[in-house]
Amino acid sequence: MKFLDLAKVYIRSGGGGNGCISFRREKNAEYGGPNGGDGGRGGTVWVEVVDGLNTLIDFRYQQHFFAKSGQSGMGQQRTGKDGDDIVLRVPVGTEILDEDQETVIADLTEVGQRIQLAKGGNGGFGNLHFKSATNQAPRRANPGQEGVERTIWLKLKLIADSGLLGLPNAGKSTFLAASSNARPKIADYPFTTLHPNLGVVGIDNAEFVIADIPGLIAGAHEGRGIGDRFLGHVERCSVLLHLIDGTSDTIAEDYRTIIGELEAYGGELSTKARVTALNKIDALDDDERAEAQAELEAAVGGPVLMMSGVSREGLSEVLRAVRAEIEDDRIRSKPAEEAETWRP
Repeated sequence: MKFLDLAKVYIRSGGGGNGCISFRREKNAEYGGPNGGDGGRGGTVWVEVVDGLNTLIDFRYQQHFFAKSGQSGMGQQRTGKDGDDIVLRVPVGTEILDEDQETVIADLTEVGQRIQLAKGGNGGFGNLHFKSATNQAPRRANPGQEGVERTIWLKLKLIADSGLLGLPNAGKSTFLAASSNARPKIADYPFTTLHPNLGVVGIDNAEFVIADIPGLIAGAHEGRGIGDRFLGHVERCSVLLHLIDGTSDTIAEDYRTIIGELEAYGGELSTKARVTALNKIDALDDDERAEAQAELEAAVGGPVLMMSGVSREGLSEVLRAVRAEIEDDRIRSKPAEEAETWRP
């Protein structure tokens, strides 16, 4: 399934049907009076969160959603038919923005949420509605109310408990593959990961979701590399896991590069809880490990964990540190494995 996390959509609700001007005309009814019916209501545009989706790819092939207008009223006091509604089905974590891409219309975080985006127009009154004691044969009717037309942006922010940060080739995808059943693409060149990946990690009978996003480089907030648009996928996380390549010659500089990009991005990312880990220690000897750890701890100003996604050394300690920073209400208990019954 192709991944798409930003889509521009044009919507329009249906207009109301016009009221009808009609009079009762029968052989033996000399003063039949008005009998024009009201117009039908126009269709409304809704957005609904459904389960089983993790991309907005459907909105790449269809961007226009126009609800049907209501039917006009008819004689014999008949009301026009209402227009059919249109429902946009989106994944959990979708943010709906106005045309300026800044004003947030709705933030959809739960399955089943349903928001009205454009209300259908009301139907116009027929001349029967205007009959009174002083005007028993009105020859006027209201037109239907016009529909609402607007342009919106759908922005998907994946919902995960923890997010992976680091430069390209820091070992983020290898870590995700080693700690979960996710199978992201892994290769020895920058920007192997081009879209976010999710993995469910289990440690100490607890499960939580980790999001792996494409690597950041210096100047990402200015659009360099893939840019920082994927940082939105870790905004909802409780904790960020920052991986540093232990084989790099500029470990402290690599750390400061990512922190600088988080501060340039703004929001709450720069103040979120972080766990910093030195990765790829399987390629270092004891002296190199101690030197790299001391350099990184001096830059961080606190303790640094050591790990390797390939040899799985220190993997459990890192997962426990991440687990400790996640709120208890977001942790899911790992289902106990049922003992197999013996059969002859």
